[in-house]
Amino acid sequence: MNKEVYMDYAATTYTKPEVLEEMIPYFTENFGNPSSLYSMSDIPRKAVDEARGKVAKAIDAEKNEIFFTAGGSESDNWILKGIAFGNKNKGNHIITTGIEHHAVIHACKFLEQNGFEVTYLNVDEYGFIDLEELEKAIKDTTILVSIMFANNEVGTIQPIKEIGEICKKRKVYFHTDAVQAIGHVGIDVKSMNIDALSMAAHKFYGPKGIGAMYLKKGIKIESLIHGGGQERGKRASTENVPGIVGIGKAIELAMDDLENENKRLSYLRDKLIKGLMKEIPYTKLNGTEGDKRLPGNVNLSFIGVEGETILLDLNDAGIYASTGSACASGSLDPSHVLLCLGLPHEVAHGSLRLTLGAGTTEEDVDYALKVIPEIVARRRAMSPLWEDFIKSKNKGEKVKQS
Repeated sequence: MNKEVYMDYAATTYTKPEVLEEMIPYFTENFGNPSSLYSMSDIPRKAVDEARGKVAKAIDAEKNEIFFTAGGSESDNWILKGIAFGNKNKGNHIITTGIEHHAVIHACKFLEQNGFEVTYLNVDEYGFIDLEELEKAIKDTTILVSIMFANNEVGTIQPIKEIGEICKKRKVYFHTDAVQAIGHVGIDVKSMNIDALSMAAHKFYGPKGIGAMYLKKGIKIESLIHGGGQERGKRASTENVPGIVGIGKAIELAMDDLENENKRLSYLRDKLIKGLMKEIPYTKLNGTEGDKRLPGNVNLSFIGVEGETILLDLNDAGIYASTGSACASGSLDPSHVLLCLGLPHEVAHGSLRLTLGAGTTEEDVDYALKVIPEIVARRRAMSPLWEDFIKSKNKGEKVKQS
């Protein structure tokens, strides 16, 4: 194996050197607890405040509306459970979709076990919700709508502004899991009428173990972690100062380069999609095309092959990818997202997700375009599923001719 190509940026990204450089002093020199009163804590306390301002600026929020967490999953759980229990006097109904990240879906299942009612909206074949279905689903007891900004598997970007308008009109809170979108899509919580938002630094070249939650001022939320009075009394735990500095720097860099990097990644994404669909017959693109898809997301299904076998062959060729969400990669079940899009089990099983990022070059894409068709052809030659598929196609054509 000579070449190594990382194509799983939706799972995680590397920490950019500029980010790490800003973090290091807070591990070694400026290590004071920002909640302490002595002067040694002034520098870390100021650093936390500055990072909070950078995160707020990136999404057009106010500084006091940003709360630091341990990552996207914690932010999702805190928002869903915290708003649900904090507002149960107003109602017990929550609306989400069937294609959310498991952090949202499993939090909703927990809430269902604790007296809440959850409606799971359907999506179309491209992964979009139906705005009319959303409006019809809202009722007097609805307190929260949680719909992800962009899907982690197929890259579909939802009509967030329109969803926000519906929620505002119907006086229900709107949360969006923006873990995949931050740093790749422009987000303005005010103009989009977003009440709560989740993010994770390691998706935009920051460190792992740090995330943030945006919560619009005035919304009642119960704490998820109890203890000390950090994060304005809402989230106990000594502040992860190096991580907080890291998320601040990472989001600043991501926003500075947003437009140029999106253009570059969109070009590489489209080249990869078109090339693979041209070279490999009976290939299905999962999700939509163009600017309603995340710039670095490619998700394809190859009829007649198992996604896991493709991954093993790709690994041997030095290409690192996934079959869907890295968070569920230990499962042999087909992707819940692809099943919601209407794919049959056997087609969903043959899916491959390639996600591009800052380190991806055109040479990497050319290498993938060379290797992947060879792997699919070789695996199909050994596959009973592929043999059955070709037989059924040939039989169908003979029936047509007669």
